[in-house]
Amino acid sequence: MRFVNIGFNNMIAAERIVAIIGPESAPAKRLVQDAKDSGRTVDCSGGKKTRSIIITDSDHVILSSIQTETVTARIAGEESEDMDDE
Repeated sequence: MRFVNIGFNNMIAAERIVAIIGPESAPAKRLVQDAKDSGRTVDCSGGKKTRSIIITDSDHVILSSIQTETVTARIAGEESEDMDDE
């Protein structure tokens, strides 16, 4: 099993990720609010602005302060030396 750093030393199993989306759109905001209401949200943003929303196969919604592109690059195996997002 391969784990991916999603910020602040929080890790997620890469195999469990279904989608990574940006938080700007109204549907994304509704998705996060519905997940919060039903207790399926995991906030890994460390109090910073949410920059990506990760949806897992268990229907959990994970909030991260790392840019969507950075998380995608980390999943693809590219090591990012840019730690400014954290």
